[in-house]
Amino acid sequence: MPIRECRVIAVEGTQAAGKTTLVHALTSYLREQSIGATCTGEPARTSPFMEDIVLHGVGNFDLVAELDLFAQHFTVPLRAARHHQVLITDKTPANVLALASLVLDRTEPSTGPVLAAAKALCRAWMPTAYDAIVYCRDRYDQKAGGDRMREKVLSIQDESDSAIYDACRATGVPILEMPTGLTASERVEWTVGRLEIMGLIAT
Repeated sequence: MPIRECRVIAVEGTQAAGKTTLVHALTSYLREQSIGATCTGEPARTSPFMEDIVLHGVGNFDLVAELDLFAQHFTVPLRAARHHQVLITDKTPANVLALASLVLDRTEPSTGPVLAAAKALCRAWMPTAYDAIVYCRDRYDQKAGGDRMREKVLSIQDESDSAIYDACRATGVPILEMPTGLTASERVEWTVGRLEIMGLIAT
């Protein structure tokens, strides 16, 4: 089992694909079934670097901000998995890698080598740490609820979807591609059914 005795399921996809909603709905459902489940939030929402860039307009996406975010996708799940049976994560390190490759200035001398090292780390670690990735392809209103954390990436939704999917697939972690157009409860039911078939949970 990855991360000690905890099963780890990631929810992935581009911006406004309903990932966070599914993470919390799935975690709640599993807890109702007496499964010791917990979840992680989206690290970008607690990053002081992303807050400055996106909410306060201070600076642009740079290597420091992306490295901080990348590191959180390792430390946060490692800590959250302690003492739980199942962990549902909001995205993976591959997501950060994919978006960093789109937004960073590739002419900077250190960017290429650092991204190459991050790619190698993702491919080495993720098959050990994640049992499955649930990939969401729905596209909800990116401005719904006044969510300003998406403002700077509104224009690259399609491009990021392809990059994120490719980065996840390159890790070798099994990907469960969720059908589009499902309600929140249908998404949970679909996901639970697939996870049961894989033997990752038993409800």
